[in-house]
Amino acid sequence: MSHWTPTQVGGHAVCGLLARSLETHCPAGFVPARMTADLFRPVLNAPIEVRSEVVRQGTRITVADASIVQDGEVRTRASAVFLTTGPEPAGRMWSPEADLPVPSEGCVSPDGAPPLFKSGDREWTHDFAANQNADRKTSWHSLPPLVDGEPISPFQRAAVLGDTTNHVCHWGSHGAGYINTDMTLTLSRLPVGYELGLRAENTVTSEGVSIGTATLYDRTGPLGTCVVTALSNGRRQIDFAR
Repeated sequence: MSHWTPTQVGGHAVCGLLARSLETHCPAGFVPARMTADLFRPVLNAPIEVRSEVVRQGTRITVADASIVQDGEVRTRASAVFLTTGPEPAGRMWSPEADLPVPSEGCVSPDGAPPLFKSGDREWTHDFAANQNADRKTSWHSLPPLVDGEPISPFQRAAVLGDTTNHVCHWGSHGAGYINTDMTLTLSRLPVGYELGLRAENTVTSEGVSIGTATLYDRTGPLGTCVVTALSNGRRQIDFAR
């Protein structure tokens, strides 16, 4: 359920369901490289229909669209780009040194567990109140199944975490006051293992509109980025310290 209201489904689950449908169109030898979800209407806590189709299938790139429909109305939509894998070109390129914090092995159950959070240089903790501050946020997750009785796939894990970029980028000293209207996930590879981390990289705000960017990673290193566009929702601000 959404933190904003119990009558709606959380954006993280919505993105996971869209990814679940989109990945059925990923050809053999391809990987999901980009997913964008437009969250323009709330998805209600009611029966959900997910529709998807291939827009273009080629030898190196495949594109698919998906949407969630309730009562005959499209509530949200998404697109995905699947690319072929292959050898990397010759030469060297600049890339930043990855200094991504990871908690101790075995800190979360492979069957799903409450998230861990880290503010700045502080220790990892499950305590929401201890992380309600203006420091840089990092989160660590082991997700339960998205659909009951069905194991969650690596792409679904990444899509669910992509939406929580809003949380790590827009969780401040008074709680969460921005609601994201979209989510774009980019992946150079799929996650390895059942754990995923998300670290806030940048937040740019002006007149109630904010862009949040985060790095998605696992215990082997970074695997992609997540970007959300968010709108001020201060009248319904979520206080996680309560």
